[in-house]
Amino acid sequence: MTTTIPRSPRTLREAWIALAGLSAVFLFEMLDNSILNVALPTIGRELDATTAGLQWVTGAYSVVFGGLMLLFGAVADRFGRRRVMLAGLVLLGIASLGTAFVTTTEQLIAVRAVMGIAAAMTTPGSMALAFRLFGTDDLRVRAITVISTAGLVGLAVGPTAGGLALAVAPWQVLLLINVPIAALAFIGIRAGIAADDPADRHHDPIDVSGAVLGTSTIVFALVTPTLFVDLGAGSWMPWAGLAATVAAGVGFVLRERTALAPLLELRLLALPLVSSGLAYKAAAGLAVAGLSYLVTLQLQFAWGWPPVAAAVAMLPQVVVLLASGRLVGPFVQKVGLDRAAFVSSAAVVAGLAVFGLFGRFGYGWILVALVLVAVGMRVVGVVAGTNVLKGLPESRTSMGAALVDTSSELATAIGIAATGTILSALFTGSIASTDWSAAQAGQFESAVTIAGLTLTAFAGALVAVGLKRASTAVTAAD
Repeated sequence: MTTTIPRSPRTLREAWIALAGLSAVFLFEMLDNSILNVALPTIGRELDATTAGLQWVTGAYSVVFGGLMLLFGAVADRFGRRRVMLAGLVLLGIASLGTAFVTTTEQLIAVRAVMGIAAAMTTPGSMALAFRLFGTDDLRVRAITVISTAGLVGLAVGPTAGGLALAVAPWQVLLLINVPIAALAFIGIRAGIAADDPADRHHDPIDVSGAVLGTSTIVFALVTPTLFVDLGAGSWMPWAGLAATVAAGVGFVLRERTALAPLLELRLLALPLVSSGLAYKAAAGLAVAGLSYLVTLQLQFAWGWPPVAAAVAMLPQVVVLLASGRLVGPFVQKVGLDRAAFVSSAAVVAGLAVFGLFGRFGYGWILVALVLVAVGMRVVGVVAGTNVLKGLPESRTSMGAALVDTSSELATAIGIAATGTILSALFTGSIASTDWSAAQAGQFESAVTIAGLTLTAFAGALVAVGLKRASTAVTAAD
């Protein structure tokens, strides 16, 4: 790969085509859940979904995405980033077309899981390729800013675009939009990125046992809380899920410590730049997922707003994300990567805290929360990812990108799972019902407050870990 921006017209054109394709991948990743969130009440009513069912309509994607990211990061490093990405984009298009035939909640969850597999195949290689196009921090920040901008625009525009689309089209259209996005990404990557060079690949065998144990740990950990709420502590299934989580987690750690070619070299996680970047990214993912999910339910279920009104309510987030794009580079240059990561992730967590404490008192507080999250997310995705990739050897860039997205997606899945579990535990009856009693309205408001503050505490703890590890990196450099 080249280490500076290519100068010949043909090469420069290919570089921009490649970045367009990589940006489309990130657009899909961030647009997918955000555009669907605003449709959850509509989906709940049309498919007669339970609270847990709605949770897994969004959670299935994140669980599978996060659970398989490390595996496909390893696969991409060994078999070629471009090849794996193209295969994932084909799978994404096919899975998205399947949405047109969905008639039950279970079918929609299955489709979402397949889309999660496609996302795990495409995402790690996209950041790795963008990072390796350039050899300086400044150029790398610019490249990752381009593709992160596409993703953040998708995250912000998703609820607004989804709400407006629901006014004139069925909810299935919100997932069918992935078909042309996948096609655009496929064309851009195939035309703008050269075929994989065998010399750039990692040649150790894939740790299949580690992949199975790691994925199992993630899935069991996210499913078990729901089992406790749905079946109660008197049932054997939740306790079996807890035991399976612990056993799989211990098995994964032992396997990675003893394997000749581990799926995840645990020593990499101990590197200060890597661990701090992952902690910041996870904090932001947790906060963004929790806020998006809770705001959607608050506006439409509790306050009775139609999807279009809820979509308009999300517009300030779009405006802030788009307007602040040019400030990212100068801000990072002025304060440095480490401080920028801390400040931006702290802003995201503060936004979630504002919603948890004051969101029930009016839209003005929700507006403040949305703006804080938008300001923080505009920066944290770029600087946290750059720090992680900067701290790893080049032969591990796909794995590094996988770690970045795994931390974010796992945090997203945990945020949705925790929120859904708290709602299921505290809200009685069908959340998709249009005639809540006064008691149910009170239960919902209490559940939203508890969920928001719980997620804020976890996200704040992650920011503290990131700050501590970043200071360790600075000390080591001195």
